[in-house]
Amino acid sequence: MPGNLDRLADQRCPRYDPAMARLRYFTDTTAPRYSLLFALPLLLGYEALAWLLGGGGHSGIRNGADVLLKSLFVLLGGRHGLTVFTLMVVGAGGWLVLRDVHRNGTPRLRAFGLMLAESAGYGLLLGGVASALTGLLLEGRLLSIQGGTMAQFDLPTQLMVSLGAGIYEELLFRVLLVSGLVALASKGFGWKPVPAGIFAAVLGALVFSAFHYVGPYGDPWQLGSFTFRAVAGLLFSGLYLVRGFGVAAWSHALYDVFLTLV
Repeated sequence: MPGNLDRLADQRCPRYDPAMARLRYFTDTTAPRYSLLFALPLLLGYEALAWLLGGGGHSGIRNGADVLLKSLFVLLGGRHGLTVFTLMVVGAGGWLVLRDVHRNGTPRLRAFGLMLAESAGYGLLLGGVASALTGLLLEGRLLSIQGGTMAQFDLPTQLMVSLGAGIYEELLFRVLLVSGLVALASKGFGWKPVPAGIFAAVLGALVFSAFHYVGPYGDPWQLGSFTFRAVAGLLFSGLYLVRGFGVAAWSHALYDVFLTLV
């Protein structure tokens, strides 16, 4: 009889399994109710800083990916283009989050703290890993890219652009470009998920790196800096495919912030 009661208790109150808890964390936090909500403070922080530093309008320095995305909407929608862009981003994100919450329940607040710590770790490691890989590819001939054209701006502007890099560059180059390339490779070419992901990550990384040399605030061309950014883009693409938009966006933003503060 006691043995039966013990088995019944085990069935009603399953024991805590650390391995399953870790697996659930990594699978749950790629979902919209975690990933998109986690990225929201980056968007709000960037837009607030850009608004304040721009004198309360849309003028002034902004992240290049932000300018590119919004310029397309202004070109297509005229003076209402920015409103359409905002409604699309907020509407699509809100719909995805609400649908996910309805299906899977409300997110656990503790997970957001773990995601922030995880992103900070990636942000701290990324520069060293990308530098080491770049040095291997160029046989040690790595030119420093710290500073660049961003060094001409004051600290608040650099921090604002860093937050914008996390939210808008990840939105443009990972969510839109890499996801689009994955869809092209899998549905258009009939490739399996792994080769489709590799194709998308590599091509997306090259486009991401080239983007940094375009426009009036683009950096002067250097093989070392291009290779470094391509490697970093490859790491961000892999991070996005494995850990989702939120962690990739915060990792990118925090890497840029750490670089600014050093």
